[in-house]
Amino acid sequence: MSITDTTPAMKVDVATENPVSYVDWSAILAGAALASAVSFVLLAFGSAIGLSLTSVHSNTGISMVGFAIAAALWLVWVQVSGFMAGGYLTGRLRRRHFDATETESDIRDGSHGLTVWAIGVLIGATVAFSGVTTAVSTATSAVSSVVSGSVSAASDAVSNLDDSLLVDRLFRVEPSATPTATPAGNADTSAEREEITRVFASSIASGELTDADRQYVTSAIAARTGLSPEEVQQRVDQAWTQVEELKASAADAAERARRIAVVAAFITAASLLLGAVGAYYGAVMGGNHRDKQTVIPGWTRPW
Repeated sequence: MSITDTTPAMKVDVATENPVSYVDWSAILAGAALASAVSFVLLAFGSAIGLSLTSVHSNTGISMVGFAIAAALWLVWVQVSGFMAGGYLTGRLRRRHFDATETESDIRDGSHGLTVWAIGVLIGATVAFSGVTTAVSTATSAVSSVVSGSVSAASDAVSNLDDSLLVDRLFRVEPSATPTATPAGNADTSAEREEITRVFASSIASGELTDADRQYVTSAIAARTGLSPEEVQQRVDQAWTQVEELKASAADAAERARRIAVVAAFITAASLLLGAVGAYYGAVMGGNHRDKQTVIPGWTRPW
């Protein structure tokens, strides 16, 4: 196997004695500033448009799916527009070293555009660091709830059952009923309420209301309300059904949060990659316009 020397199509004289760097940081910083400013303005407009499409009333305004699609498209548009504008400015301002072919010059312009994109991403990440940390923490909590069967979420939902309508319904005394444990129907039932709350919380952790716990709850409520065991049993069954519904709702909410976090992460990553493409393309375009001294009508004399 041999290496064949090929004659280049164009000979380039490289000024090796020139100490000036090929990286034009002033042009890069100018482009990064413009990209950040354009992105901020477009995001502000997008927030206003998004708020105008939503409503505090149910079944009005844009749907959640439609809102998510619109937000994703707008985010992509913001990233591409901002970085393309910043890349174009950088390519137009970059000082060209006439020691390379046009192809090499285009690559250098595009590389400056990618540097603008990198600086813009770092600036955005720094500004939004606290918000990103909160979002990641929320997403992690949601995933943990799903993995654990949302037991902790459901337990939190019923940790204060003694003050909720659910326990009130268990101890509700019918006007025709005669409590057997106390002479007055409005006697203090705080001890029983706290104990029944602990029974339900323990049952949620184990995933089952045992027969012994069910029998105890039924007897305690029957003694306080004067209802028959069959009627109390119906109340206990309804209460347990509501607890399971709370558990299912907590699991569904955690799963939705996980899915939203995953989709948001993919959309953010895709929009950033498209922004890199836009920055490279804009910088190459700006460099070509710089070399050809292209004049855009209306830009030099806006008045």
